[in-house]
Amino acid sequence: MNKNKLLVITGATATGKTRLAALVADRLDGEIISADSRQVYKGMDIGTGKDYEDYQVNGKQIPFHLVDIVEAGYEYNVYEFQKDFIKTYLEINEEGRLPILCGGTGMYIESVLAGYRLAETPVNEEFRFFLKDKSTDEISEMLKKVKPLHNTTDLIERERIIRALEIYNYEQTKQNYLDFTEINFTIFAIHFEREVIRNRITERLQKRLENGMIDEIANLLKSGLTPEQLKFYGLEYRFITMYLNNEITYYEMFRLLNIAIHQFAKRQMTWFRRMEKKGFEINWIDGNLSDSDKLQYVITHFKAE
Repeated sequence: MNKNKLLVITGATATGKTRLAALVADRLDGEIISADSRQVYKGMDIGTGKDYEDYQVNGKQIPFHLVDIVEAGYEYNVYEFQKDFIKTYLEINEEGRLPILCGGTGMYIESVLAGYRLAETPVNEEFRFFLKDKSTDEISEMLKKVKPLHNTTDLIERERIIRALEIYNYEQTKQNYLDFTEINFTIFAIHFEREVIRNRITERLQKRLENGMIDEIANLLKSGLTPEQLKFYGLEYRFITMYLNNEITYYEMFRLLNIAIHQFAKRQMTWFRRMEKKGFEINWIDGNLSDSDKLQYVITHFKAE
């Protein structure tokens, strides 16, 4: 019944995606595949919103995947997500269960639904030997000439600069692409009015700060991760690291972080609207509905496909 089917539940941050996905998985015999670019990291729990209790439904643990799969400090990427998604998707399908892709990282979701052909980039030892005697400033200039920089962290660490150049060079060869199986997907997204989502974000931030998010990030720093590594992950990890390093006050941290998360939610919605313009059909669910009504909406519309 579920062969080659995929149910997708997405939406901006703080909309309750995980809980709805778990309820749907319980009803439709499914397993959840996370599409969150930061929940892949071990030890980054409160800051990334790993609400494990959401996966408990009627006393049962709903299976979930691609959470806690790499160490903090590693830079997981969209190619690796595609590879891990395909493997997990096929395994769930083989078991006759329904794969449910759930998360708010639009790039990850779109990359597997559209089957974007991304190349795996091996380490190029010859190229690294060539760069060995060049200064960090020199290789930074090389990078600036060949690709736009997503953020200033692209130029913080020498290893990251070299890797970015390595990826750019390899992409020009267009080799070793992943093969995608045909997937029949149905997309659902939870939506709240802007003011409502702003309030939900602020309330959630306050709760997470009260429940140990600062201690979590302090422990990551004590474990050996550098401030630059943590700032790379953005949002909570950037601003709380700045607070812990006495770069900003607690008040400034809260204010700047709250604004940044609001802006992030807006960018997420922009991405989903852009997906619609590309032809992806998204079934929007009113976030104010009860859990049971949301569940019924998903079940009704998914079975109708």
